[in-house]
Amino acid sequence: MERRTTGRLRIALPNKGRLTEDVRTLFADAGLELRAAGDRALVASLGGDFEAIFVRAQDIPEFVADGAADAGVTGWDLVRESERELESVLDLEFGRCRLVVAAREESGIESLDDIVSDGNGSPRVATAFPRLTERYFAAACRPVTIVPVSGAAEIAPHLGIADIVTDLVSTGSTLRVNQLREIATILESTARLITAPNGARAGSNRRIDELVAALESVLRARGQRYVMANVPRAALDQVRRVLPGLNGPTVIDVLNGGDLVAVHAVVAQQAIYRTIADLKALGGEGILVTRIERVMP
Repeated sequence: MERRTTGRLRIALPNKGRLTEDVRTLFADAGLELRAAGDRALVASLGGDFEAIFVRAQDIPEFVADGAADAGVTGWDLVRESERELESVLDLEFGRCRLVVAAREESGIESLDDIVSDGNGSPRVATAFPRLTERYFAAACRPVTIVPVSGAAEIAPHLGIADIVTDLVSTGSTLRVNQLREIATILESTARLITAPNGARAGSNRRIDELVAALESVLRARGQRYVMANVPRAALDQVRRVLPGLNGPTVIDVLNGGDLVAVHAVVAQQAIYRTIADLKALGGEGILVTRIERVMP
């Protein structure tokens, strides 16, 4: 497929599925809100240098590798299954799941060592990830017969289609409901921003770097809060231990504040309760906590 040489960078995004809402929220928070002609539109403006195309998540590695898109967002499991030469330029930290090997609880299979050929031939493995599965069992020196399925692999052992499955799990509850025991992990996956290595057209490297920086700034801000408080100047040494911030707290003189100074710092969300209590113990007042949209290093 011939690469485009002009125009905006094209980003392939999933048109539906488990990643769609998180992807759209992340791009909007980064200032790249999708502007489409309608709910069924296949193309949307992201503003500035970017446009989005909406395709199936499993097709995104092909679109990016073949140059139909300059970058894409999809699960790392789908990238690895595609066997295309692609680079993960940013882990988006959502869509976390694992591709696992599982067998029926009553099968007696508790580890890979229990997967052996018998008089009926090699064990059959049902999976929607035939390439990853085949590579995994080959590396483990376990001969198996791959049974490709398009979905709902967990039902295969109960129908006699296969002895074992490989399937995506997040909590593992679906496996347990279907009386399947997880015995090994093939791959851990999250949503990734991907590009083709050394395949970017002229001028796109800078814009891809800018896209990465924008998305990363949103991810960095998640789980962080901005804390402001007035504290006694005499307590600044202790305050610095309470508010380490990114590079230590910012200290500002308060107009007509007397012995008080204002301190500002970024604090991890899970530490907010303890931080407020410690600041009050040091004489802090006027404490304000706000959310952060983006953090640039």
